[in-house]
Amino acid sequence: MPCHNQQLNNVNSGQEHPMKQVRFANNSSSSSVLPTSEASDGSIQTDSNQDTVGPQLKLLPLNDQIRELQTIIRDKTTSRGDFVFCADRLIRLVVEEGLNQLPYSECTVTTPTGYKYEGVKFERGNCGVSIMRSGEAMEQGLRDCCRSIRIGKILIQSDEETQKAKVFYAKFPPDVYRRKVLLMYPILSTGNTVIEAVRVLIEHGVQPRHIILLSLFSTPHGAKSIIQEFPDITILTTEVHPVAPTHFGQRYFGTD
Repeated sequence: MPCHNQQLNNVNSGQEHPMKQVRFANNSSSSSVLPTSEASDGSIQTDSNQDTVGPQLKLLPLNDQIRELQTIIRDKTTSRGDFVFCADRLIRLVVEEGLNQLPYSECTVTTPTGYKYEGVKFERGNCGVSIMRSGEAMEQGLRDCCRSIRIGKILIQSDEETQKAKVFYAKFPPDVYRRKVLLMYPILSTGNTVIEAVRVLIEHGVQPRHIILLSLFSTPHGAKSIIQEFPDITILTTEVHPVAPTHFGQRYFGTD
């Protein structure tokens, strides 16, 4: 599939569906409930955070497979081998759904037996951009789906005291302004890093509505901050909860 020539399309919010309750235990053994919608047809849905964040926040349909992967990643006793394995699986699911948001056109192909098959093909023009370093963990998942896709990089570091993000490095395809961007950053905590990365992309001519942010976990504050700054951006993630696994990058690259 020529994913390096794909484009981004408008994401529809979908219909309302029964809410699935996700329980997250805290240190005091009490639990809070995070509702996540799940559609019977497998389509991507939004949860109650849409009321405060907006329809630009999209959640993967929750199922037991995703719940298990989330649980293993959050478990402090998980070995690094299991952590990386499960993280890569979850990344692949997010990437696949991100690609599913891109537009396509109908086409007809001829099968080896001579029959005509009515199918689809993706439109031209997209790329990936990873926010270093943790965003690089998602690059292989994107390449596994799109072998020849172009991937740019942004290095942003936050001041430990002020939490203000600063750009140290940015390298994109020369025609990034023509492309639809799959921006990769696994953990959205404050949202400051992503906001700065989007500003850099805008400086290079990319329109916010052409950006899909691929993330594994997000806090409500992080998602809301990004949407408030850039109302046209789309955020795709598996979970929104006040407690994000901020240890992800260290565990994945073995520097914890």
